[in-house]
Amino acid sequence: MELWVLFAILAAAAQTLRFAVQKVLAGGALSPAAATWARFLWSWPLALVLAASYGVLTNAPWPVVTPAFVVFGMLGGLFQILATICTVSLFKTRAFAVGITFKKTEVMLTALVGLVILGDVIPAWGAVAIAIGFVGVFLLSDPPKGGSLFNRAAGIGLLSGIFFALSAVTYRGATLALNTGDPVLTGGVTLAMVAAFQTAVLAFWLAWKEPGQIRATIAAWRPTMVVSLFSLIGSWCWFAAFSLMNAAYVFAVGQVELIFSLLVGWLWFREKLTLREVWGMAVLTVSIIWVAFLV
Repeated sequence: MELWVLFAILAAAAQTLRFAVQKVLAGGALSPAAATWARFLWSWPLALVLAASYGVLTNAPWPVVTPAFVVFGMLGGLFQILATICTVSLFKTRAFAVGITFKKTEVMLTALVGLVILGDVIPAWGAVAIAIGFVGVFLLSDPPKGGSLFNRAAGIGLLSGIFFALSAVTYRGATLALNTGDPVLTGGVTLAMVAAFQTAVLAFWLAWKEPGQIRATIAAWRPTMVVSLFSLIGSWCWFAAFSLMNAAYVFAVGQVELIFSLLVGWLWFREKLTLREVWGMAVLTVSIIWVAFLV
């Protein structure tokens, strides 16, 4: 098994558990923004310490931070904040596994983002696969009690996928700009610097718009530290994988998260899926894997 494949599987497992805990937090005293802040609050100092320790133990030189790394990292951090808030908000309206599947539109949308930002041409069969993916999204967008096909949950899910796709492309740009030659060190340094930036940005937002949520997040330090721990593991592995392989292939392996999320939804949240949702997830999964391997 290639190293980047292992990183992608570990990242998907950690991310599934992190979203499960955030679903619990979002159903309690924390707002979606505060639940998102929780994933950065405790992780960045630990990532910095671990990355520095790894550099000392391996005698690896500390990487030079370039302007390109800063720009790509800040953009990726902002896109990820918006994507995570959308995902946590989605958990309030749909089942856990369906919410994760909505989020996984990031994989097929990465092809579109790559075309716009990097000039990657999408082949005809790739366009067909994307169209099939949107059929899956429409199947999933049916609200639990009927109503319009174009509903709030569908919009939030698509926004989440768009923002996660943008963050993946810019994060890969950041890891390539850092260029340490060591995926573990690259992942750790990128994570520490990006998470520190995200913590500051969200702290400013919460202090301005939701001041009571800062106190509530700190008071809930036990579950939020669990969120940060899984976030640390997941993000570090994603960044390491991005430094080794194209984001489309990393995401293709990361589709194992869909299986993990189904298991978590069934075993933890005791959720049941409708036949329409099962078909929607199946169609969307086929499209996602197809697009990922065609890019």
